[in-house]
Amino acid sequence: MNADLILKSNSIFLGKGQPISGVVAVAGGRIAYVGPADQAPPLTGPNTRILELGGQLVMPGFHDAHLHIHMSALMFSKYMFMMLENTSEQDCIERMRPFVATRPKGAWVVTCGWYLPFWGEGAKLPTRASLDAAYPDWPVCMSSGDGHTAWLNSRALEALGITDDTPNPAGGEFVRDENGHLTGVAKEMAGTKVYAQVLNGFTEAEIKDAYASLFAQFREYGITSVCDLGATSLPGADLLHPELLEEFLAAGKLTFRAHLFPTMTKDMARPKMMREKYTHPKLCWRGVKQFLDGVSSTHTAYLSEPYANAWYPGDRGQLTVAESDMDELVYLANKNGMSMRIHTIGDGAIHAGLNAYEKAQKALGKDPAIQNTLEHLENIQQGDIRRLAELGVMASMQPAHSMIDPAGIEADLGLERTKLMWAFRDMLDAGVRLAFGTDVPTAALNPIENVSYAVTRQNTQGLPQGGWEYHQHISLSEALEAYTWGSACAVRRQHELGALAEGMLADITVLDRDLFAVPEGEIKDAQVVLTILDGEIVYQR
Repeated sequence: MNADLILKSNSIFLGKGQPISGVVAVAGGRIAYVGPADQAPPLTGPNTRILELGGQLVMPGFHDAHLHIHMSALMFSKYMFMMLENTSEQDCIERMRPFVATRPKGAWVVTCGWYLPFWGEGAKLPTRASLDAAYPDWPVCMSSGDGHTAWLNSRALEALGITDDTPNPAGGEFVRDENGHLTGVAKEMAGTKVYAQVLNGFTEAEIKDAYASLFAQFREYGITSVCDLGATSLPGADLLHPELLEEFLAAGKLTFRAHLFPTMTKDMARPKMMREKYTHPKLCWRGVKQFLDGVSSTHTAYLSEPYANAWYPGDRGQLTVAESDMDELVYLANKNGMSMRIHTIGDGAIHAGLNAYEKAQKALGKDPAIQNTLEHLENIQQGDIRRLAELGVMASMQPAHSMIDPAGIEADLGLERTKLMWAFRDMLDAGVRLAFGTDVPTAALNPIENVSYAVTRQNTQGLPQGGWEYHQHISLSEALEAYTWGSACAVRRQHELGALAEGMLADITVLDRDLFAVPEGEIKDAQVVLTILDGEIVYQR
């Protein structure tokens, strides 16, 4: 067999363990040989391209196990404003002025990034009054940085048909003042529903342009696969648009593999339709998604004990779905051969999610074709780490979240509970399988930085010194495995993705340096020089 492409490197990470020196040969979109150069069979033909990479690291393509394509594409585009820093309600309003000036009067102004914990101790939720005063001529919708709360002005509420009499959706709240009037803040499922409505309001041309820009970033960051997860628990508002991805695929412009996880509903109409329709190796349905709680920053993550800085007696958040309802959803999904993924941030939600998986497993037995997963798992009980392993439930986690606001996390949960936050080390030691991602757009897309966070427990500035809860750090090899083979396990494609081995799909990323040979503090500085999908180079620096 003549190889189409041969990569020669002193550092080849196979997907597990330590790197080897040798070659990776690609033929027909798959790996024909990987191993020592002196043991390789004859593979060179007249059209074989050979790349001498020296000490550059060759590895499986990064696989982001949790993100939201539609939201990310628009939020990172010129059609929206991403507010990476903010210190107060008024600061947010001032920072968006240049962007508002680019929008015609009457057009939607959509932003993302305001974050209450950044506003200091005692800060209160914003209101529509400040937005009304600054921007009376535009409908304004601003998503919080964690994506779980929307802040709107009066024109936006009017455009969306939301009034004082609008009922709260299940698992959400339109916040009202003491007189029963809307404040302009919508929490959890109310906020995500609003945001879904607004994001679906952009023109098709704007959305496709935004998608193309996001896909270029995937290539630049060496991302060859993603999991596109439903963004809300509400039927018809999951913000998955496979029909648009299908157009990119037909045009030969889908340069990554998209694994779809729509919102799980009791009638299962949409998941069943997508399971039948989307079966292409680059665009396929792989399961369903639901939510059990919110986020710690707004005290909507569900804890087993009250928050350390409780806003009221007994403040420990709440479940967005009743436990009995989640039990039924998991049972229905698994009975119908569907893998389930559940958003669980607080330890109380994690416990409830594991209970649902355990009940379904007892009723239906273990099915090797199903891979149930919990998403986020920021704060967990030690006993539930063992249960994850015993039940075979994967932990899909985002190291970048641990670096957003450690001080705020400590204030919310207290120093004792933070010892088990983003507990990568304890999970791996217990035999739990990890899958890494970013939850973009709630965090930056760069997987190399995410790997660095897991290894160092420090941000890109090297803080905090010594690493935040450093006892939960993991090795470079373990972090890369979670970002490649682990994510492939989460979509049940570990037989063809996530590792460099003969017969596997040739999805490969090459970095500009050997991460295994540099100090841990320099991991974050690495850059992608090659991204390869199906044996074809789709990006070259």
